[in-house]
Amino acid sequence: MLVSAPEFKQAHIVVVGDVMLDRYWSGLAGRISPEAPVPVVRVKDIEDRIGGAGNVALNIAKLGGQVTLLGVIGDDAEGQILQKLLEAEGVACDFVVEPNMRSICKLRIMAQHQQLLRLDFEETPLPVSKEALLARLAQYLPKSDAVVFSDYGKGTLAHVSEYIAHARQAGVKVLVDPKGVDYGRYAQADIITPNLSELQAVVGACGDENSLIERGRSLLKRHQIETLLLTRGEAGMTLIQDIHVHSLPAQAKDVFDVTGAGDTVIAVMALGVAIGKTLHDAMYLANLAGGIVVGKLGTSTVSLQELMRATHSERDSQYGVVSEDELAQIIAKAKTNGERIIMTNGCFDLLHAGHVTYLEQARALGDRLIVAVNSDASVRQLKGNARPINSLQQRMVVLAALACVDWVVSFEEETPERLYCRLLPDVIVKGGDYRPEQVAGGDCVIKAGGEVKILQFVDGQSTTSMIKKARGEE
Repeated sequence: MLVSAPEFKQAHIVVVGDVMLDRYWSGLAGRISPEAPVPVVRVKDIEDRIGGAGNVALNIAKLGGQVTLLGVIGDDAEGQILQKLLEAEGVACDFVVEPNMRSICKLRIMAQHQQLLRLDFEETPLPVSKEALLARLAQYLPKSDAVVFSDYGKGTLAHVSEYIAHARQAGVKVLVDPKGVDYGRYAQADIITPNLSELQAVVGACGDENSLIERGRSLLKRHQIETLLLTRGEAGMTLIQDIHVHSLPAQAKDVFDVTGAGDTVIAVMALGVAIGKTLHDAMYLANLAGGIVVGKLGTSTVSLQELMRATHSERDSQYGVVSEDELAQIIAKAKTNGERIIMTNGCFDLLHAGHVTYLEQARALGDRLIVAVNSDASVRQLKGNARPINSLQQRMVVLAALACVDWVVSFEEETPERLYCRLLPDVIVKGGDYRPEQVAGGDCVIKAGGEVKILQFVDGQSTTSMIKKARGEE
């Protein structure tokens, strides 16, 4: 899938939920205590991070979105630290301050980059004023593209159904990271994002994929929710709707810490929805972002640069060799981004320096180079039964490995005329002594506003001469 660079700065999002401070005490554990059989950690570093719903807002801000965070804190040092950290990162905070409660703080004891112990400082359920929180939400809804309800079960969203109703009335998209087993509280949300264990706690254990999808759809229908985005760990993600189902494989190469990964996923989904991306494109970006963040220690975020590097890396690895249908979609996306598409074709049986020079010259004419390759059967029609020397798959893999080539596709016919007329690249490139009007498919491309370019082959370089030399015929 090819997804253009997102303009997340246009997004305005409200995040509502349980906010908390994540505190880390880190050091070395080199001995066991003589007082009890526990490791002794000599603390070297103390770090405060943003947790809970604050981490969702932080992810949005890190990716360039405009975000306001609503929640509840106590009138204490932890609450002040949390708000200061958030505002320093560009998150606008409008908290309800409850003087008689304690701000939630989770203290993690770390040694050699491993978590040994977590201590939770909290008094839940939180004493939340529904009216105070609803008044704040109503203030921001008219200028928001989406609202995220990040439920950690601490009490901030005890009246979430009423908050969702107000958001729906305002015409704002609603995304929910749910908690618990009562999903009726999230009725009429646009998107919910449980993980697999959370979903199965509600619908029951699912023995196979069909059961999972059917129970997911039943849940959506029961609560009038449009979309379920299911995060499945090493199995990736699945988007379930009334009719459509779409899955993506996990992108993480090394899983170091899953803390906060769900926050990142819903943050990126909200950004995608807010700027009008399709759910499939938003899911694709969220999947990449989740793969990045689980490779980091502790509650972490993803930068726009990291996300776009992952986008290009994943696209390049998956889309060197593509099908014709995939290529049609890729070209449409690339043209939408203003990219100039160059296309050429050939047998490319034994790749030599002349081929490489020719392909590099072709790529220099635009932004993307596509190489269409004759099938084995069509090579035999053109070259005789002794050819090709290398199979279609081998030829395509070698071409896709060239830095100047973006995508490689095959065709069955003797000429690529039908393929060119379907795909309509901006430029067809052909090597040799052809005239533009002689190039198969050139008339279709020219009528569509494209052009045909003729390049000269490098003298003394040919596959036939290579074969003759290998056979000792030269």
